[in-house]
Amino acid sequence: MEEIESIEKTLAPYGKEVEFQQVTYDNGFRMLRLRIREGKRFTMIDLDPNTSKEWMRIMADWNEKLPQE
Repeated sequence: MEEIESIEKTLAPYGKEVEFQQVTYDNGFRMLRLRIREGKRFTMIDLDPNTSKEWMRIMADWNEKLPQE
């Protein structure tokens, strides 16, 4: 069994909705779930803490390289 807590929802390009959820399993292990809705279709990606940190680093590095507006 798992407990799911919604953290935040945001919109992405092309009409996609992204919901960030914390998933806590019976043994106490937590994952960050990205729930992406595109029309009637859903994609879910579960990230452990190390993977979410790596994704944050990659996205921040990419963002820093963009021309400042």
